[in-house]
Amino acid sequence: MKADPSRQWRLLDLQAIDTRLDQIGHARKSLPEHARLAELETKAEGLDSLLVRARTELGDIQREVAKAEADVQLVRDRAARDQSRLDAGTGTAKDLQAIQHELASLVRRQSELEDVELEVMERAEDAESAVTQLEAERATLTEQLTAATESRDAALADLDAEAVRVAAPRADIVAGVGDDLVALYDKIRAQSGGLAAAPLRQRRCGGCQLELNNVDMNRIKAAPADELLRCEECRRILVRTAESGL
Repeated sequence: MKADPSRQWRLLDLQAIDTRLDQIGHARKSLPEHARLAELETKAEGLDSLLVRARTELGDIQREVAKAEADVQLVRDRAARDQSRLDAGTGTAKDLQAIQHELASLVRRQSELEDVELEVMERAEDAESAVTQLEAERATLTEQLTAATESRDAALADLDAEAVRVAAPRADIVAGVGDDLVALYDKIRAQSGGLAAAPLRQRRCGGCQLELNNVDMNRIKAAPADELLRCEECRRILVRTAESGL
């Protein structure tokens, strides 16, 4: 393929733009903020699971507390009725004696139930404290997630703004390079990991970084200025410059 040296030099400008755009694209995907966010989100998922279990446990214990309180109240109500009947003195001596025995039994039963109630209430207090602690940790984590998201978004915005600046002259450069040369350039880019055109600098290919031997250098020296050269090793377009060593 033939191409005026000025078109070939513009190809290097195009390559510089595309290389930087590729770097920006890679930077967008590999921002440390992404890893930080992923770490925090994983931590949040684990903390949310703990919170669900802790709240469920607290709810179960609170129902136990309600039942224990109800059981104690039932005994108290029964004892109060018996005490009222005893104080009134109604009924036979045998009935009053039975009431006294029942009252003694109710006192023991109330004591037992109050012990159960106290134990359940202590468990409820511990469970509530655990929920409160987890909720505080989740609130802190939410703040960290918000800050990390804002940091990531700001970094992405900076990269996007740079990409717009870098890409601004691309259309004009493409027009100067020409459709035929751009088509070849794009094909080689797709085959060579994004690098299609490289300068020949100090006898070395800027693509594969290999030094050209004398035979290749003599071939290049003899080639017309408008002949499009390709590196024999990496097959990238090789652009002659003032630093080529010819």
